[in-house]
Amino acid sequence: MDLGLKGARAVVTGASRGIGRAIAQVLAEEGADLAVCARSPEPLAEAAEELRGTGARVFHRAVDVGDADALRSFLDGAVGELGGIDVLVSNVSAGSSADWRASYDTDLMPFVHMTEHARPYLAASERGGSVVLISTTSALHTGPPSGPKPYGPVKAALNHYAASLARTLPREGIRVNTVSPGPIEFPGGGWARRKENDPAFYDSIRSAIPAGRLGRPEEVARAVAFLAGPAASFISGANLVVDGGFLDRV
Repeated sequence: MDLGLKGARAVVTGASRGIGRAIAQVLAEEGADLAVCARSPEPLAEAAEELRGTGARVFHRAVDVGDADALRSFLDGAVGELGGIDVLVSNVSAGSSADWRASYDTDLMPFVHMTEHARPYLAASERGGSVVLISTTSALHTGPPSGPKPYGPVKAALNHYAASLARTLPREGIRVNTVSPGPIEFPGGGWARRKENDPAFYDSIRSAIPAGRLGRPEEVARAVAFLAGPAASFISGANLVVDGGFLDRV
């Protein structure tokens, strides 16, 4: 199936590792050109070089997304290098941090700043603009591994905001959708550390997933690529859960 992403100009935050890196890879393989950012310059530069190996045009810049001015400058730089923005993927997260302010500054406000600043660029897209928010199943339930920590509630607020945008921005030719991964494992990630440091907890979560394993970043990335492109042209306001059946809900 052709997702219609060849020649698309896509922005992906948090693209140096894990889910963000996989999203950038799948988009590049589908023929998109990329603007990618992450906090750490060296891993980002390595990822950008590998992405160029697909034939994609790649603009990269080290950015702390909590710095609104730096984030806006990155988006403007992406437009300057790629000629516009067709797809905006918001992926950066404070993760399991217990700091509510850090979660607010790293998860919630960057998405607000990005969508506000990129809105005219996305509206000008001849393909139709597409925004994909990377959320989490922890925004949809309170059991383990969620619980009374900042991660789930802040992501739940993001889901609400994205759903609201999804019903206002289509008038400007912009779709907004959310992808909510369940537990996803990759080298150096949080679940790999839990497997090493707290195997009992890791096993309890794995046993609660009907698929019998944790997910892989590329499985999330493929869902993002579908929603990002014109193959999903009549979808706005969806929250696509990628969790191997982990959530018990209708």
